Amino acid sequence: MAQLDAFQRPIRIRRVHSGFTIFELLVAVAIIGILAALLLPAIGAARESARRIQCVSHLREVGLALHNHHHAMQRLPTGWRFDPSNRSATGWAVALLPYLGQTALADRVDVNKTVDDPVHAMARETTLDVLLCPSDIAEPNFRLFAESEFGGDEGLADRWSGAEPEMLVQLPTANYVGMFGTIEADDSIPAPLGDGSFLENRSTQFRDFQRGLSNTIVVGERTMKQVPSTWLGVSLRGEDAAARLVGSALEGINNPLADEADFSSRHPDGANFLWGDGHVSFVTRHVDLDQYHRWARIRLDPNNR
Repeated sequence: MAQLDAFQRPIRIRRVHSGFTIFELLVAVAIIGILAALLLPAIGAARESARRIQCVSHLREVGLALHNHHHAMQRLPTGWRFDPSNRSATGWAVALLPYLGQTALADRVDVNKTVDDPVHAMARETTLDVLLCPSDIAEPNFRLFAESEFGGDEGLADRWSGAEPEMLVQLPTANYVGMFGTIEADDSIPAPLGDGSFLENRSTQFRDFQRGLSNTIVVGERTMKQVPSTWLGVSLRGEDAAARLVGSALEGINNPLADEADFSSRHPDGANFLWGDGHVSFVTRHVDLDQYHRWARIRLDPNNR
């Protein structure tokens, strides 16, 4: 048999199988995991930074509205004002609605009617973004229960006792509350006379700020986890009623042992505050308490200026 010519010989093609080995796959997965561990905290920090900037922007809008209100009315809004029946009260933010571009909503709020009146049905369902901190985890509404004779939060003590808690009204959520001062606002209704900017059934003026506008806090933020708050108003029978509208500088910021009326936020290490002159600054949880208390008062303390 004649020998095949080199060009006529069958060519054997060797197939090369490409792909990852198990070891190479594990190495790739490990590298991806390390990169994710490095990048995710940075992404989270960038998002929180953006939310914190937005929170500052919201508070500045509130500050501008407060100054426009003061210019028009020669006073700040009342912290909370009782309706003629003394059954409920509207909050300080209601008076700011026209200055926050919410004229239509302002027309739907009648301060002479109770908060649970049908005329306020739309307002009770309206959450205002400008009064929310984007870092907080909050539902748009919360239920206000009657104050329990057993104490406790949100009617839980009544449930433990076997009693059905009385739900009074559902209210829109807000994170920003007025400064009542260094006295606990929710001890009782009627409330004690506060020493801050937003008081019960009375207004303050910028001329009352004896330490100066730039050295006096007027509004701060608080998380819904600490106590749900609102811009609209409250039933005076509600649990911690005043604390739903105003806050107090008591035990510090983000203090786990603080009163429900204290200020707090989900920003790392502190909270944002609006000052009388309209600027917003971040106050850390390490702030000196004496200094913090001075910032909360509109009048000088003769014993500790």
